[in-house]
Amino acid sequence: MNARSPKDAPKNATRRGVVGALGASLLAGSATKAMAQPSMGFAPPPSGLGGRPFPNLLRPLANGPRKFGYAVVGLGKYAINQILPAFAECQHARLTALVSGDATKARRIGKQYGISESNLYSYSDFDKIAQNPDVDAVYIILPNALHADFAVRAFRAGKHVMCEKPMATSVEDCQRMIDAGKRANKELMIGYRCHFDPITNKAISLARSGAIGKPQIITTDNNDLGADTTDPTTHWRLTRALSGGGSLMDLGIYGVNGSRYMMNDDPIEVRAMIAPNSSPVFSQVEDIITWQFRYRSGGIAHGSSSFTTYSTTRFCLQGDKGTLLMDPATSYWSNRVSLCKSGDIETWSTPMFTIDALNQFSAQLDHLPISIAKGTRVLATGEEGMQDVRLLQSIYKAAHTGRAVATDWSDWRKTI
Repeated sequence: MNARSPKDAPKNATRRGVVGALGASLLAGSATKAMAQPSMGFAPPPSGLGGRPFPNLLRPLANGPRKFGYAVVGLGKYAINQILPAFAECQHARLTALVSGDATKARRIGKQYGISESNLYSYSDFDKIAQNPDVDAVYIILPNALHADFAVRAFRAGKHVMCEKPMATSVEDCQRMIDAGKRANKELMIGYRCHFDPITNKAISLARSGAIGKPQIITTDNNDLGADTTDPTTHWRLTRALSGGGSLMDLGIYGVNGSRYMMNDDPIEVRAMIAPNSSPVFSQVEDIITWQFRYRSGGIAHGSSSFTTYSTTRFCLQGDKGTLLMDPATSYWSNRVSLCKSGDIETWSTPMFTIDALNQFSAQLDHLPISIAKGTRVLATGEEGMQDVRLLQSIYKAAHTGRAVATDWSDWRKTI
């Protein structure tokens, strides 16, 4: 990671400043297819809610004879700038293969990371990875609409799968991924990096400890200036066939998933509204969208996402005894949570560009091999990913119909 001067930090700390997507070559080929304070105090999940997404940063596991090997599928900005460098911090995972639609890029990056050319794959010959014993899992970092097909191919090749969020663009594709993993007897984990962020851990610990009393209202805002038509690496986000939607799929999912783990519950009703934008840039996908979740407890969640407002990632959880403010809430570094009670404010944060602040990436990569070695379920299961996709689709339905949409799938966890 290149060093940045202090004056550059606020600008470059935004998500879009370091994250793009895949190059124009992949789009052309796919368009036809549909540190914290030392004593953070980690609290265990409440009994009876073991399936709730709950972060875990610690990574105890005896060192084995070899580290768990990943093949990274898709070499866009997120993969290059965040995931690949994070392997240097991993205790149990290693990078062993690359998959890209650009052979020149794959060779250049492979050389930087010591990956032999025999472990470089294109999208067309990806299935040959089945014969590579160095690869235990694939990490899919592709446009959303391609997740399901590559996950199914990876399972057929006998590999475990880590897949970026959102899991897919339809509930049907989510189920297809889950079924393929079960047939192959392999793990499916969704890349919810915030579940491994120490500040997210702290915020959840505070919320569940009763520090703010009964949580009643949560507000989530995730916005980014992401509609840059001069940058071809962002075009897939504005193409419905590849993204499945606009700012909600790309940014709003942080608020959807975040409201679930901060409220420690699933909503039973959704309302939503999309703000009109006449720009041809948004002819296929939405720009500004807002939604409201209603919970059986009486709690309410307000969420928003946008591609044309100033970069913001902020959660605010209000209880009857205090408030938790996370700002930034889901950044790659420098996240911060403040506990506000009776005029007193206590704040926890992670500094930028430190090992602890980057642990969310390496901890996520290590979690899959740890779970496999221990025979325990991953925290971010395919079923959790599918629940978020259900909610995303319900938000779109509510926005397009102007009516409340019931989301009381109280029995969905019985399928886990």
